[in-house]
Amino acid sequence: MQKAIDTFYKLLELLLIVLLAGMAVMVFLNVVMRYGFNSGINVSDEMSRYFFVWLTFIGAVVTFRENSHVGVETLVSLFGRKGRIICMILSNIVVIAVSAIFFWGTWKQSPINASMAAPVTGISMLWVYGIGYFTGAGVVLIALERLVRLLTGRVTEEEIAAFAGENMTLEQLAERT
Repeated sequence: MQKAIDTFYKLLELLLIVLLAGMAVMVFLNVVMRYGFNSGINVSDEMSRYFFVWLTFIGAVVTFRENSHVGVETLVSLFGRKGRIICMILSNIVVIAVSAIFFWGTWKQSPINASMAAPVTGISMLWVYGIGYFTGAGVVLIALERLVRLLTGRVTEEEIAAFAGENMTLEQLAERT
């Protein structure tokens, strides 16, 4: 099962690469076309914006899985093991609540988005903003899995250290400054 999950996340990372590359190519070609030939590709402006939205929200799920979001390690590192576990539990509960609200907001907004079409491509705006379903559900599932492991005592010392920011290499610490 873990191999399938890892493969899924590798595919998501590949999708992120494709979206970023597609966005860069579309913007570059449009700049060249506008300044070199006094024309442009209308679809590229719109699609590069949509790619950026998808890139951001898919990336949020991948980043959450890798524990790479901004945290308050300075505070958490002051606590012992039990304090860190309590902080992890509270953190995951808050993340679940906020992500569930995000999912619900996407659900409530969907009829409006489905009734609107993009100006150039004509695609339903639900395709653009429906990514909130993926992000909300993905983060909730990851946080629920973490919460279950925390409550059943199956969390590893490495995970606790990662939550407190103690497992960073010197290169990772240098990137933060």
